[in-house]
Parts: sequence; structure tokens; C-alpha cells
Amino acid sequence: MFLHRGLPKGKILFIGDSITDAGRRKDKEEIGKGYVKLIRDYYVQHELQAFICNKGVSGNRVTDLADRWEKDVIRENPDVVSISIGINDVWRQLDSPGIKQVLPDEFKEVYTHLLLETTEKTSARLILMEPTIIEEDLQSEGNRKLAPYITVIRDLAEKFQAKLIPSHVAFLEDLKQSDRTALTTDGVHLTSRGSRLLADTWMKSAAGM
Repeated sequence: MFLHRGLPKGKILFIGDSITDAGRRKDKEEIGKGYVKLIRDYYVQHELQAFICNKGVSGNRVTDLADRWEKDVIRENPDVVSISIGINDVWRQLDSPGIKQVLPDEFKEVYTHLLLETTEKTSARLILMEPTIIEEDLQSEGNRKLAPYITVIRDLAEKFQAKLIPSHVAFLEDLKQSDRTALTTDGVHLTSRGSRLLADTWMKSAAGM
């Protein structure tokens, strides 16, 4: 299905929120059960030379990534950094309106700093993943609120010459199917099918970088 030779090699570090975490801290391999595991298994199956490292932490927003970026990314000195963030920056606006919100301008400022730090302190290539969805409804409030955050990520991918993974687009396209099965368990966290869609989207888009 994919161009094996086109997928990135070396040390590939995935960082993000619960969708990346997917239980990795309870996993002896520290990979978890989500899309990162599916990508790792594909690499193993096709004997591709890479070391897959999962640094996802459930509940993280972009500001949480900033707090741990030096330890979890810079010191790891990866060849590739794949970032998936933004869901909680929006979801917390819906389920926890009392906490300090990370609005699009701050999201852009913090994300930009992380990318600048990475390019200045490492030689890692960058992969930026769009957030997936909030509720399996094309017109949900969460999906509408995600829009400016996705615009930020697309703009940063262009600015930093990073590979963009169109995760949100892939999930919205899937929502248009009438005979599909669920992508999430609760509107955010992925089912096995949702994880497969995200892994496939990543591999199709990352090939050739």
C-alpha cells in the first residue's frame, strides 16, 4: 500500500496528547495501543530501519509540550519529530471553561517557539499532524473551534518546511460515509478503526519526505 523506501528512517519521536499516548506508559514497550503502535508494527513487518519513540502524554495541550520539550525532545536528539497537538487546547474550552484557555494566538506563539527550538538545537526533520476531530459530527462545536488551530498548524508546516499530515481532513472525509463504523469511543479518543485511519494517513503523507 505504501512506498516502503519513502518512509522516514532513523529515530522517529512521536509527541502529543492522549491520542499519541494511547496507554504507552502502561506498556512494557512504551509504545501504547494506538496509531504509533500501528506505524511501528508496519516498520517491523517491512524490516524498515527505524527506532520509534512515543512521548505522548494524555491531557496535554501545547503549553504542556513546552514544559517538557527540552527533556522529551531536545535531549532525545531524534532524526524526525512528529507532533500531534491541539485537541485538548480546544476540548478544554468545552468541558473545562473555568481553566485558563489556550486560544489560537497563544497556541501559535508557543508552537512556533517549539519548532524554532527544535531547528536550532537538533537536525530533526519535522512532521506536523492536524488534530483529528471533536465529536463525530461535521458541524460539531468542537470541530468548528478546531478550525483556527488547524490553520495555525498548516501555516507553521509551510513556514518551517515540515511535512503536514492532513489528519483532520481524513477524519472529516470519513464522517461523510454513510456505512462507516465509529472512529472514536467518546468523540475524541480513537477506536481501533480510528487509530488505523490515523496511522494510514500518517504513512501515506510521510512517505517521500
